[in-house]
Amino acid sequence: MKTFLLGLILGLLTLPLAGYFYFRTGHPPVAVTDHPFLLEKEIVRQPLHARIDKEMPKTAPIEASATNLEAGAHIYRQQCASCHGLYGRPSSFAAHMYPHAPQLWAPHSSGVVGVSDDPPGETYWKVANGIRLTGMPAFDKVLNQTQMWQVSLLLAHADQPLPADALTLLKQPLDLDPTAASPAPQSTAPAQKITDLKLDAMPSPIPPDGK
Repeated sequence: MKTFLLGLILGLLTLPLAGYFYFRTGHPPVAVTDHPFLLEKEIVRQPLHARIDKEMPKTAPIEASATNLEAGAHIYRQQCASCHGLYGRPSSFAAHMYPHAPQLWAPHSSGVVGVSDDPPGETYWKVANGIRLTGMPAFDKVLNQTQMWQVSLLLAHADQPLPADALTLLKQPLDLDPTAASPAPQSTAPAQKITDLKLDAMPSPIPPDGK
């Protein structure tokens, strides 16, 4: 019995020491091109989805009107397109990130376009909070609630016909000025709370600093 307990104690001490030396002197996967740890994706996804399911809003406080979808397209171009691509124009570096930044206007392996199969509240949670160690930032200090909902609703409708002005914005390459095709008046008013806004009277996208 003593021999068993001694072996158990030595085993419990050996595992963390071996892990410590591996991380200090070995070659853990820290480069984008390295193979991931065994079950790394599953270990990360389970708590992420559990947290999103618990905290995400169940209903959107605004509708997917033409006004909101066009405003979402403006915001998407400014904040999201460089990583997540445009309509028919994938990002040039997204495939070289780890994990890969999904292309939100292209069908993935299941045939679903972007995240259009996710509830808008799930996309809103990801936009607002970001996802740790993926390159996805939190936008809750960059965009107001209305703007985050506008872009979330836009992405929820990625597999459906979009208003012409929104689609034009999403088809233009980033090096072109989108205002040449679809002017969007800039609002100088301070950001309003969703409860103060009428459904189709959404403010135009404001600069990232909120001014």
